Amino acid sequence: MRITPEAPAEVRSPLLTQRWLDLTFIHWAVDPAVVAPLLPHGLTADTYDGVTYAGLVAFRMEKVSWLRLPGVPYFGSFPETNVRLYSVDAYGRRGVVFRSMDASRLVPVLLGRLGFRLPYLWSRMDIRADGDTITYRSSRRRPGTARARSRIVARVGQPISEPTELEHFLTARWGMHNAFSRGTGYLANDHPRWPLHRAELITCEENLLAAAGLPAPDGPPVSVLYSPGVPVRLGRPTDLTPRSRVPRTAPRRGWCRIRQRLPCSW
Repeated sequence: MRITPEAPAEVRSPLLTQRWLDLTFIHWAVDPAVVAPLLPHGLTADTYDGVTYAGLVAFRMEKVSWLRLPGVPYFGSFPETNVRLYSVDAYGRRGVVFRSMDASRLVPVLLGRLGFRLPYLWSRMDIRADGDTITYRSSRRRPGTARARSRIVARVGQPISEPTELEHFLTARWGMHNAFSRGTGYLANDHPRWPLHRAELITCEENLLAAAGLPAPDGPPVSVLYSPGVPVRLGRPTDLTPRSRVPRTAPRRGWCRIRQRLPCSW
């Protein structure tokens, strides 16, 4: 699947809708061999000119809702900071793999961990804007990870009229790969084309990458971008590879018989 600034397919029946706002994308180049052991089974590191990337993305999540329902008040809006990698599957679908997802609301953290097996972590977080400067702070609450934290300060620059192919590679990711309960799967998303700005990284004090199993950055990032945000629709997880059917020697009864007639889902 080639890199496209617009979603290659529309999510017609979204499982989730939400808004991603005030995003700062920070990226460092990483050797694909370092990333490979951190990816779920069946995936390889997606590369651009032979290099893959580790991303630190700080933003605000807003109006999270299920099945086109109105956005959930309070619990559906919160700061989030992700460490993510770039992946490709056997079908050529490009995606992201999250290594950590810090969020400030406990209920979404529990739902994300239990419902989707995502690496959500409950953290103290805040986002503050002062003119063209935006500050993101996070500090994990979870026992044993109290020292995992970040402080990012970025100055928003001019809009980008035509992003480079690398900038599209780092931001226009139309799906997520994850080790769901029944194996590695893919969850598609769609949203309008990213409105991107140049950004200057003033401060980046963090140890989230190292906590996620990645080498600590030994130099400045290769890319710093800002976006005011987009509305997003996320589909339902699909299998990465077909599951084989296991023959059963005994008839199903009760709930098992009812379940046999239901469509397979995560």
